[in-house]
Amino acid sequence: QVQFEASGGGLVQAGDSLRLACAASGRIPGSTSVAWFRQAPGSEREFVATIRYGDGTTMYADSVKGRWTISRDYATKSVYLRMNTLKPEDTALYYCASGGPILSSRPEEYDAWGQGTQVTVSS
Repeated sequence: QVQFEASGGGLVQAGDSLRLACAASGRIPGSTSVAWFRQAPGSEREFVATIRYGDGTTMYADSVKGRWTISRDYATKSVYLRMNTLKPEDTALYYCASGGPILSSRPEEYDAWGQGTQVTVSS
């Protein structure tokens, strides 16, 4: 089992940037996909981005495509989410999760979930 700890959230203004990190507690198989999801209070959990750890293949939600970049770093065993041009509607608790080799936007495809990091964007 691989688990992640999310960090890097904070309070920012609209237009600012943040980088979230999802650090692995153990070895990450190359076949693992790692995804970011977010959930605002009273809302459904929403897919943000995912990456296959082995080859770096990515998939993004339309709402963040072109603004944000998901990446992985073998040296730190981490998956990052660079969040540019933040908007108030990006305010949410951001989770990272790991799953199988197929990139998916569905939370049920992911097995191991971190505890999340809060991102708050003021207007």
